[in-house]
Amino acid sequence: MITIKEAKTKAEITDFVKFPFTLYKDEPNWVPPLINDEVNSFDKNKNPLFDNADAHFYVAYKNDKIVGRIAAIINWDEVNNQGKKKVRFGWWDVIDDIEITKALLAKVYEFGKQNNLEYVEGPMGFSNLDKVGILTEGFDQMGNMITWYNFPYYITHLETLGYVPEKEYIESIFPFSNVNPVLFEKAEILIKKRYKLHSKDFTKIKDVMPYVDEMFDLFNNAYSVLASFVAITDLQKEYFKKKYISLINPEYIKFVFDENNKLIAFGIVMPDFSEALQKTKGKLFPFGFYHMLRAKNHSERVLFYLIGIAPEYQNKGVTAIIFKQYYDTFTEKGIIDCVRTPELLENTAIHAIWKHFDPIINKRRKTFTRTI
Repeated sequence: MITIKEAKTKAEITDFVKFPFTLYKDEPNWVPPLINDEVNSFDKNKNPLFDNADAHFYVAYKNDKIVGRIAAIINWDEVNNQGKKKVRFGWWDVIDDIEITKALLAKVYEFGKQNNLEYVEGPMGFSNLDKVGILTEGFDQMGNMITWYNFPYYITHLETLGYVPEKEYIESIFPFSNVNPVLFEKAEILIKKRYKLHSKDFTKIKDVMPYVDEMFDLFNNAYSVLASFVAITDLQKEYFKKKYISLINPEYIKFVFDENNKLIAFGIVMPDFSEALQKTKGKLFPFGFYHMLRAKNHSERVLFYLIGIAPEYQNKGVTAIIFKQYYDTFTEKGIIDCVRTPELLENTAIHAIWKHFDPIINKRRKTFTRTI
């Protein structure tokens, strides 16, 4: 018999977070989250995303053993400002039993119907900076800290229950040796001169912080053309500053300004923490800090997390400036591999900037939808 319970207390939320550690314990490509970090992100008193969203966290039991989990989410900005009658589901993990998936999704439908919503989409998080999509290709590839891993049967479960693909994302990888600086070194000089632009590099996070709010504003502006985009609020900016910026080497944050010192482009790259997170087993104490710090300082693989360019400067070669900055930094750091994290298949503008580096698509993921 399957029993679904809502996780409400900190202990129950912790069980919700820890279930994948059991499910994927023998999967070498699964990358665990930091348990306390994930528990805190589901705390409505700590995460400002709950100012614009509601969520319920459900755990499935069979014979008194946890066999599945799911989060039911409503992003009210999406519903009220974009008119999308959508309930989301995320943080979905389950053993290979479709009846458990059906029971978990029934709670999502119930939540959606209570709020007069018409369809469901997932997996996806609260916002555009959360994890998104189930893996549909690349199960033999190592995951990373900003994506979900899953088994192939997840797709079968959803398709059997009447779901159809909604959005597709691609991930790719290329060796840094593929990067020919000749492609952008001359362009960088010309574009800076033509548009009176200048770039800025950093060595200390405290020097980055004064620009972060402006960076999020630019992010909102640059990505607003995508149909799935929901803007980041001022409160969320503060939260993301604390959650992400401290994990990023200041040398991996690149800004480009116009002649009036207005930010017109940025790039954020992260060290690859995948192997470090596997070694932490979800805990920073007692030795997790060491593994994470070592990866931050010595990882030979980097993840391109975000690139944003003001709409009026798109298609003007501004990426040449950013890539010149990264080329110099990566050469100094001894970087070997570059990874592109999930990018919407429809976002052709972002795909075009990588074409000269011959990236190989090594993963695909999708969100799925159906009416409720």
